[in-house]
Amino acid sequence: MAERWYRLAADEVLAKLNTSRRGLGWAEGERRLAQYGPNVIKKEERQRLWPLVLRQVSDVMTVILAAAAVVAWVTGDATDALMIAVVVVLNASLGFRQEYRAERALSALRKLEHPQVTVRRDGEAARVSSSDIVPGDIVVLAAGDRVPADGRLIEAAHVQVDESSLTGESTPVAKHVGALRAEDVPLGDRINLVFMGTTVLAGRARVVVTETGMAAELGRIAHLLQRVEVSKTPLQQRLAHLGTWLAVAVVFTTAGLFVAGVLRGEPLQLMLLTVVSLAVAVIPEGLPALVTIVLALGAQRMARRHALIRKLPAVETLGCVTTICSDKTGTLTQNIMSVGLVSVGARLFDVTGSGYRPEGRFTERGRDVDLLAEQGLRKLLLAAALCSDARLQREEEHWTILGDPTEGALLVAAAKAGLWKETLDAEYPREAEIPFDSDRKLMTTMHRDRHGRVWVFTKGSIEAVLRCSRSVTDGQTIEPLTRAHRDRLMRLNQDLASDGLRVLACAMRHLDVVPSSEDLAKAEDDLVFLGVFGLMDPPRPEARAAVARCREAGIRPVIITGDHRITAEAIAVNLGIKGPADRVLTGADLDALSEIELEALVPSVSVYARVSPEHKVKIVRALKRRGEIVAMTGDGVNDAPALRMADIGVAMGRSGTDVAREAADMVLLDDHFATIVAAVEEGRVIYDNIRKFTRYMLSTNSGEMLTVLFAMLLGLPLPLLPIQILWLNLVSDGLPALALGVEPPERAIMARPPRSPRESLFAGGLGSHILWTGVLMAAGTVAVFGWACRTQDLAHGRTMAFMTLTMFQMSHVLAIRSERDALWTIGPFSNSRLLGAVLLTIGLQLALTYNPVLQPIFHTTGLTGPALATCLAVAATVYVAVEIEKWWRYRRGGVSLVPTQ
Repeated sequence: MAERWYRLAADEVLAKLNTSRRGLGWAEGERRLAQYGPNVIKKEERQRLWPLVLRQVSDVMTVILAAAAVVAWVTGDATDALMIAVVVVLNASLGFRQEYRAERALSALRKLEHPQVTVRRDGEAARVSSSDIVPGDIVVLAAGDRVPADGRLIEAAHVQVDESSLTGESTPVAKHVGALRAEDVPLGDRINLVFMGTTVLAGRARVVVTETGMAAELGRIAHLLQRVEVSKTPLQQRLAHLGTWLAVAVVFTTAGLFVAGVLRGEPLQLMLLTVVSLAVAVIPEGLPALVTIVLALGAQRMARRHALIRKLPAVETLGCVTTICSDKTGTLTQNIMSVGLVSVGARLFDVTGSGYRPEGRFTERGRDVDLLAEQGLRKLLLAAALCSDARLQREEEHWTILGDPTEGALLVAAAKAGLWKETLDAEYPREAEIPFDSDRKLMTTMHRDRHGRVWVFTKGSIEAVLRCSRSVTDGQTIEPLTRAHRDRLMRLNQDLASDGLRVLACAMRHLDVVPSSEDLAKAEDDLVFLGVFGLMDPPRPEARAAVARCREAGIRPVIITGDHRITAEAIAVNLGIKGPADRVLTGADLDALSEIELEALVPSVSVYARVSPEHKVKIVRALKRRGEIVAMTGDGVNDAPALRMADIGVAMGRSGTDVAREAADMVLLDDHFATIVAAVEEGRVIYDNIRKFTRYMLSTNSGEMLTVLFAMLLGLPLPLLPIQILWLNLVSDGLPALALGVEPPERAIMARPPRSPRESLFAGGLGSHILWTGVLMAAGTVAVFGWACRTQDLAHGRTMAFMTLTMFQMSHVLAIRSERDALWTIGPFSNSRLLGAVLLTIGLQLALTYNPVLQPIFHTTGLTGPALATCLAVAATVYVAVEIEKWWRYRRGGVSLVPTQ
């Protein structure tokens, strides 16, 4: 904000804006509209389509696949060329969805704007479109109105504004007209200003508009959304690295073989056929499609667990999250105020139940209390219910509050004791009231009972109510309010505040008659103190367990909220997010820190309070610069820029704003923090499975390439023909690899720390595994091929090589189902799809070998029983070798060789 409007008196603001309480004239309004522009969130110009297409198809993997398709088409392999072309189109289409995310987020922001507002023009009230509001306009606001632009209050009558979607503050903010003295006041504490997109809950006000459109706070958030760049996910980066590596391997290997073959005197046509076969074998053309399919299947499973994925790569990103930056209000807490504790005299009562459902018990030291006998408690609840304007109402099976949620919490507590607002209003009709204002911090109502007596009930902050001179001890006895009693109450106040509770107190007195309007304020004199309520926005029931699971998984949860420091810290301690050595930073602290200083501090900070949208983006940026994979959860407008800045944004589906949902990668349909943990687990499972089928496909493809290479080096004929290589790629690689993509989770998957964001896809021995298994499969296949060629003929040799390499792949896929556990440990039937794919592939391979119709197509001949047994025995060596590798690699880490129960 260019001007600190909150520091100026109302008349000074009017003078600076060259307006008056009568409002602008119509002509001046038109002139300023031309000067400042419409009061709308501007839309960023949509990018052209063709540059987006070019960016998608220029990806390294896509280029390699396209080149392979061209080569396959030129050499006559039309089927392979068509399949590769389909994969290229699928990959390119994945990028289009990202291009519209910012536009949808901005559209959701525009929906928050109020369509029609009441303004003062030429001294008279008029209804105009919110887009025609200009700085200097006088806007009239009432309860239920959305604020159309940022403005400074010039008149206010008991105004309360819901700013939770903008600042994260769950409690309505009481507004007043007076100027603020502080130089730099956080957004949530500018109590003489109102902001575009927030909602007036109570009271009436007149506001002079100070900023409109993109200059307003909501507009600045939209600007942040436009500026945030969407980076590639770790999976996309690893696939790009894989594509580059494969491109180098293909170029050098095929070029070297082509030159060597020509120098050896091989025909050019034969060498060209060999090079094309090797290119098809080396490039796992099914890998991108398999990644997409596995991510889509994972997204479907996550949807069944109430996590809606809006962007497929986000499924994998969740699996490597190292830090979760969570908003407090509505994410870790229920965003529903409730009374958890009541103090009467020297006694403390706990109140069970949560939310607005009026079901619960009052207990003292764990024992239920007799509410009919507790007259002091009943008087306190009676006062709280009558001195409230909210209404508790039931909509089918749900209970809701109409009005202020804090008053609603008091009504629910009274209803739990059998004191219903409607019944009390009928027995004690309201005769007069003194509305709440932020100076007195009190609200007082006067009621007449059926005997004609006047009851005065007051509620407010404990500091304000403690002006009483007397107190009720047991419901009947009234005693002086001593200093010792006051000190005890203030200590109680501090203790409750430290636990994150908001404290309200109530008092009462009797009058003979209702005072006149001139003497109304005197009704708050000589009050009798009744007791104290401790209210809180309770944590979600499952949040603590979810936080514990996050920590077990090596994920650090962090609270980033616009709420007060003491409340945020209490919630963090309660949920186990903040440890004894962790720090708490406020928005003011963040303003004083440079980017480099914050980057050094973020590992030790678990709570950020009173922060603005810019602060949230700054925090996420600092975490990402430290190499963290950041997930940002939230539900409000204020979360949207950080949701897009984070590696994965997670929005609330029920309570979240449209802005947050549109900016997020994933939406929690049930708003449960625990769903994030389930999504993290699913993400880890998916990444494990991607590694498994990558291991399988590259091992088998390297085996195919090395088989051809070894045969040429040994002076043997081509052991595999192009149609056989194509079959191995399309069928043997595809079906089992897809089944690996739905492999069940490995044991203790959430007890592992997150993998490093910089970890290669080939980490953990995957690269060496691909190499040695490829060599083993190639050596075994060439040995069988050479033996068959010498003892029988070339056709039998190629058939045995074809069969052996296929069986090698099936043995290998069964062995790599787990990176740690043996096949008999996890059970051969735990993935029925993979078992079915293996049996189907073996059946098809036997059909190619023995079916007379298929033999001429695939150039095979029938094998004798001993020959087939030889193929199977040689192929089984890779299974034994992989199980030995797992035992050797993980024997110190507790690899399981015993079947799980």
